[in-house]
Amino acid sequence: MLRNNEIISLVQEFQDKQGFKELHWEGSFEDYLEIIKKKPRLARSAFQRVYDMILSYGTEVYTVNKEQIIKYRFFDDPISGCQDAVYGLERPIMKMVNFFKAAAQRYGAERRVLLLHGPVGSAKSTIVRLLKKGLERYSLTDEGAIYSFRWRHGEKSDMVTYAECPMREEPLHLIPTAWRGKLLDGLNEGFSEEQKIYIEGEPCPFCRHTYRELLKKHKGDWVELVSNEVRVYRFVLSEKDRIGIGTFQPKDEKNQDSTELTGDINYRKIAEYGSDSDPRAFNFDGEFNIANRGLVEFIEILKLDVAFLYDLLGATQEHKIKPKKFAQTDIDEVIIGHTNEPEYRRLQSNEYMEALRDRTIKIDFPYVTKLSDEIKIYGRDFNPTKIRGRHIAPHTIEMASMWAVATRLELPKDSKITILQKLRLYDGKSLSGYTEDNIRDMQKEAVREGMDGISPRYIQDKISNALVSMEHDKCINPFMVLNELGNGLQHHSLITAEEKRKHYRELLAVVMAEYEDITKTEVQKAISADEESLKKLCTNYLENVKAYTQRTKVKNKYTGQDEPPDERLMRAIEEKIDIPETRKDDFRREVMNYIGALALNGKTFSYNTNERLQKAFELKLFEDQKDTIKLTTLVTGVVDKDTQEKIDVVKARLIRDYAYCEVCATDVLNYVASIFARGDIKGVWTKK
Repeated sequence: MLRNNEIISLVQEFQDKQGFKELHWEGSFEDYLEIIKKKPRLARSAFQRVYDMILSYGTEVYTVNKEQIIKYRFFDDPISGCQDAVYGLERPIMKMVNFFKAAAQRYGAERRVLLLHGPVGSAKSTIVRLLKKGLERYSLTDEGAIYSFRWRHGEKSDMVTYAECPMREEPLHLIPTAWRGKLLDGLNEGFSEEQKIYIEGEPCPFCRHTYRELLKKHKGDWVELVSNEVRVYRFVLSEKDRIGIGTFQPKDEKNQDSTELTGDINYRKIAEYGSDSDPRAFNFDGEFNIANRGLVEFIEILKLDVAFLYDLLGATQEHKIKPKKFAQTDIDEVIIGHTNEPEYRRLQSNEYMEALRDRTIKIDFPYVTKLSDEIKIYGRDFNPTKIRGRHIAPHTIEMASMWAVATRLELPKDSKITILQKLRLYDGKSLSGYTEDNIRDMQKEAVREGMDGISPRYIQDKISNALVSMEHDKCINPFMVLNELGNGLQHHSLITAEEKRKHYRELLAVVMAEYEDITKTEVQKAISADEESLKKLCTNYLENVKAYTQRTKVKNKYTGQDEPPDERLMRAIEEKIDIPETRKDDFRREVMNYIGALALNGKTFSYNTNERLQKAFELKLFEDQKDTIKLTTLVTGVVDKDTQEKIDVVKARLIRDYAYCEVCATDVLNYVASIFARGDIKGVWTKK
């Protein structure tokens, strides 16, 4: 154990005194002017700050179905190690960032409320939490530095005391309005349009009062006032300290009070200053006040009382709030709210809310409809470090995700494809006869896709239930989780229509059938994963194909005699990948041409060079070997030593190649054995 002095020494190593000094910089108004001449973006608006913060983490550009997608790395949550990473919502995030871009460039969007709209559990709160967290971190950097000012308040015990601007305003607000035009012309000389500094807004009531009194003291000398009475300082945004980031959550209607947004009178100071309209007797600590220069979040914004909405309208359109007994006060902040569909429908039907609707930019955040992204959501929460020694069998998360996504998709209007085929198309898989244009058309037709269905929270809850209720099992498998998902539907609070419940159960059966096929295929591959046997089968097939296409014979390695090509062997392999009799000649010539093209490039053909042929070899080898392994004996429980050794080899391959553990490898072999026992193979071993 470390001694106390060793602990103190260790803490000293973590200290960054220089960094602390930079974050607590203080200087004169003139010093601040020098800073913004070098870095004019430091005097930017709140919208510019949010937009710059998002861009500071970089972007990636890629194309999906002929549509260019910009992925903003900030939403991968590099700050907290992907803890709040948002997956599969690139399109709505692009719309949101474009809103910030337009607002940053003063195109009018800065005078709107940003409303994130979508079903429960669609990452709306997570996105706002990311923005708040990002602003906090950004204000710690040199590029994200933010400044305000203090007034000289007096002297106490030989120390000068200062009173901070309660709303942490931009120091340039101290420049009188009448002078700003000419001063900005000089300040912006040589700057590009993006670099230009703007001064928007007037000092808050407290600062106006202090400014007037001090201007009298200095007999109207503004330069002397800012030189002697004003200190500019750097501060850091913090939600916990209520500095630049505010959060408002509606309470019941009887307890709502607009002073929570705009501040309230400090009755203890009325006696000191003689009036309740003296700004020194007022606490400018409402959510709008403290969020100045940053961001304010409205949780379930449409549950606000109508009286609150009046404050919200002014804050949005005019960037002004009305504290009790004071004139309208300027604010500079991003106003962002989120709500669900029922609340938004109520807004649409309420004629008294027309002004709010007109000042709102709504962005839909649907559920994820791409399987691989849905898998990432649960993979983040249920990984080996979090499930503490338990094991989740392969495909468990995948099957739960598949069902969740399937519930969110609209049934295909094209009767030629199934819901799972549509799901795979959305996930980037190919399907014969369907192009990128077809997929885009499907997505456009399904206008409500992703706005309904099963929430990720429900999936997370049921996986957690499976982990807890199966504590005696070291491993949970897809059937356990799918059963949990099915059993919970009867009491799902958000499913009110029996028809919908029935549809979700039918989709569960579809996913279970899909898992059955996957397990059969993996066991088949494990049985036929003998690389030497695959190489021999490949060599044998190619020798016969070569002889067939060149009209020669094959030498029998046992008899030494020349024999005709083995048609039965070639067809047995080709039938596994659905090559019809009428196409066999063309296919064999294609194979030889393919091998020749590889040879010209200095490459050799192997059993795994061509994915389609590899599958054919594996299926043929499985067919030859499955009877020797006798999986069906697992059902009877009577397994001889020789068969057990072969089964153990297959189990070891499942563990090595497919991430099974001893428990789930045994389970999947027993399950597939039961399928053999009932004779239910349905040609699955020749599945595409």
